[in-house]
Amino acid sequence: MAAQKTNPGHYFEDFRPGQILRHATPRTVTSGDVALYTALTGSRFAVQSSDAFAQALGYPRSPIDDMLTFHIVFGKTVPDVSLNAVANLGYAECRFLAPVYPGDTLSSTSEVIGLKENSNRQTGVVYVRSTGVNQHGEPVLDYVRWVMVRKRDVNAPAPDELVPKLAKALSPAEIGSACPTIATKHFDLALAGALHRFSDYAKGERIDHVDGMTVEEAEHMIATRLYQNTAKVHFNQFTEQQGRFGRRLIYGGHVISLARALSFNGLGNAFHIAAINAGRHVAPLFAGLTVFAWSEILDCAELPGRDDVGALRIRTIATKDQPCADSPLMQGEGYDPAVILDLDYWALIPR
Repeated sequence: MAAQKTNPGHYFEDFRPGQILRHATPRTVTSGDVALYTALTGSRFAVQSSDAFAQALGYPRSPIDDMLTFHIVFGKTVPDVSLNAVANLGYAECRFLAPVYPGDTLSSTSEVIGLKENSNRQTGVVYVRSTGVNQHGEPVLDYVRWVMVRKRDVNAPAPDELVPKLAKALSPAEIGSACPTIATKHFDLALAGALHRFSDYAKGERIDHVDGMTVEEAEHMIATRLYQNTAKVHFNQFTEQQGRFGRRLIYGGHVISLARALSFNGLGNAFHIAAINAGRHVAPLFAGLTVFAWSEILDCAELPGRDDVGALRIRTIATKDQPCADSPLMQGEGYDPAVILDLDYWALIPR
C-alpha cells in the first residue's frame, strides 16, 4: 500500500513537549501584500503607510504593519499546529524584535512547551512558542500561543499534563528593539493625522474609538488566505456546518487587525506594536457583524536609553454589534456577551 502523501495535520496526541516543528513555505513580503492588507483592514498609521514619512524619521523605507508580520509568521505554523484546531485560545510573551520591510523573506519554527487534555477527552490544549526570522536568520517576532486541538482517537492516552508558566506582561526593558531610534522632530503630527504624543496620555484613561467596521464573508476569507492560514474552521463550510456553530469562524487575528485599525481614532501616533502581553478571543465573530473597539491606558513607561519614543501599555476591547459606549466590559462574573477580544499590548509613540 502506498504511503499517504497528503498532510492530515497534527492531532492532540501527536504532540510532545520539546518537539520542534520547522514550518514550510518561506514567504517574501511584497508591496502587494501591504496594499491588500490595507484594503482588508483599513489601517492608517503613517509610518507604515508612507515611505516619505518613514524615511524622514530615519527608516530606509516604510516598514510593513506589525500585525501583517504577525499574521504571516502565524500562518506558517497552522498546518503543523492548528490545522485540526477547534479554536485559538490566547497569546502571551509576544515580542516584535525588528522591523520587516517589503522584500524581506519570513519563515518560522515552533517548539511545543505545554500540553493539557480537556476533561471531555475529545480535545486538548497545545502550547507552542513560535519564532519568525528574516532571510538573514535574524529573529523578527517571538510569541507563545495556546490552541484547542481535536484528538484523532478519544481513547488515545494523553501525554503528561504540562502547563507553562508565562509572564503576565513584558517589561519596558524587553520591548525597545521593535523600533529603531527615530528623529521625532520630523514626526509631522498633521500628516500623521493625530495630535497626541506620549506625554498626552495618562494611566487609567479610556478611549472610545467610535468607529465600527462590518466584516463580510469574502473579505475575512481573503485576509486569512493572504496569510496562508489553512485552518479548516475559516474556509470549509461543508465541514463547519456540522460543527458547533454551523458556519465558518472569522480568524481571530483578523479581529485583532480590525481592532488595531479602529484604534487609530484616538491612538493614531502609537505607530508600532512592540509586544503583546496577553490576548484572549473571548467569543467568536461571524460575517455580517460589526466590530467596535475601545482602549484603556494601563501604563505609560519610558524605555531605557530612549528619549525618542515612550511606551503605552494598552488594553483594547473589541465588541460585536454593540458600540463601546454602551458596552460594559464585564457582566457578573463573566464578559459582556458583546465582547469578542481582550488584548493587552505595548505600543510605541513619539515623545
